[in-house]
Amino acid sequence: MGPLLEPDERLVLLWNPASSSPWNLTSLARGQVEITALSISPFSLRQQWMVPRFLRRLDADLYHTPYYLMPYRPGQPTILTVHDLIPLLLPDRSTMRARLLFRWTMAMALRAADSVIAVSETTRRDLLTRFHIPPCRVVTIPEAVDPTFFVRPPAEVSALRRKYGLPERYILYLGSNKPHKNLVRLVEAWARITEHGIRNTLTIAGAWDSRHPESRERAESLDLGNIRWLGPVPEADLPALYTGATTFVFPSLYEGFGLPVLEAMACGTPVACSNTSSLPEVVGDAALTFDPTDTAGIADAVARLLEDADLQADLRERGLRRAARFSWERTARATLTVYRETAG
Repeated sequence: MGPLLEPDERLVLLWNPASSSPWNLTSLARGQVEITALSISPFSLRQQWMVPRFLRRLDADLYHTPYYLMPYRPGQPTILTVHDLIPLLLPDRSTMRARLLFRWTMAMALRAADSVIAVSETTRRDLLTRFHIPPCRVVTIPEAVDPTFFVRPPAEVSALRRKYGLPERYILYLGSNKPHKNLVRLVEAWARITEHGIRNTLTIAGAWDSRHPESRERAESLDLGNIRWLGPVPEADLPALYTGATTFVFPSLYEGFGLPVLEAMACGTPVACSNTSSLPEVVGDAALTFDPTDTAGIADAVARLLEDADLQADLRERGLRRAARFSWERTARATLTVYRETAG
């Protein structure tokens, strides 16, 4: 966003140096972009007075928060980005206490915000339906793929296979193991696929939450030995991991945006994904879609893609074109427009 700023504008990023995030924002400080360390967690009550105090000292024209756990009286025109409403839309995936707390804090955040950015039309519709806020206050600005996600050369893919001990052919899932990611059904679908003699390996990568072991337990109960559980993979390895996959499968029950499918398409990997929530608007006609609640349907879609080389080639080309339609520059320009309109 920095290069898009007018001479009299500046962007100050508040950064918590104690955060466990892998991103070091200090590298972004250049020109009219400044980085300020503020050691406050969004889960701390201290932000309710410390952030507004800092904004007053800064004489800020507006405040943009990407998270609903925010100061609810910031004192400046405020923009809130909303990614999804999963606790409300999938109530069986969280406790009653968690749902009530989410609804209350999200409602507080929406009352505090002058403008709201939704990352997809799906999230925008969910907001309007669940919280009945004026449509004119909510604008959709999609996410995009980092430029590092592109088709990697064979030598790099081969090196990645050696590093992780992956076979020549593997199907990839990348994401967490939270219940809404629907990994139990993916494992059950994989069992159906292997029963039909398709030789391949399902590779499951991403952060692992030990509170949700159901998918691994299901794989063990089905005695599936052709599943690799990689766990977290460094960001630098992801493009080659995507590129080397025969197919990327994403059976999530709900996504506010669904960035992994876009990353896979940008790396030239054919995608099979759910036909629910935001995923259809992200993939367009560039993926094979299925009902994520239908295990047999998931298996049929993945098997079809694995066995049809022409379909793979078609989706690979469609995916590359589709991913190119999303860019962070467009996202930055649209966001900057909201900044200027909100600040007045």
